[in-house]
Amino acid sequence: MTELVKYIVTALVDKKDEVSVTEDGDVLTVKVAKDDMGKIIGKQGRIIRSIRSVVKAASIKQGRNCSVEIDE
Repeated sequence: MTELVKYIVTALVDKKDEVSVTEDGDVLTVKVAKDDMGKIIGKQGRIIRSIRSVVKAASIKQGRNCSVEIDE
C-alpha cells in the first residue's frame, strides 16, 4: 500500500526526493516538502480526498481498511 501512495504523491510534487510514506498499522502517513503541501491537498482538499478514495478501494480489495494522513 505504501508503494501505491508513494507513486501517486511523487507524480504530483516537485521535490520528489523529499517524499516519504510510513505505515503504522492501517494508517499511512505522507510527508512532503512544505512547498509541495498545497499540491497534495489541492483546492478544497480534492486531491487528498481522491488519494484517500483510491487507497480505501485498494485496501478493501486486500481485506484491510487503510487511511491516509498528511504529516505537516
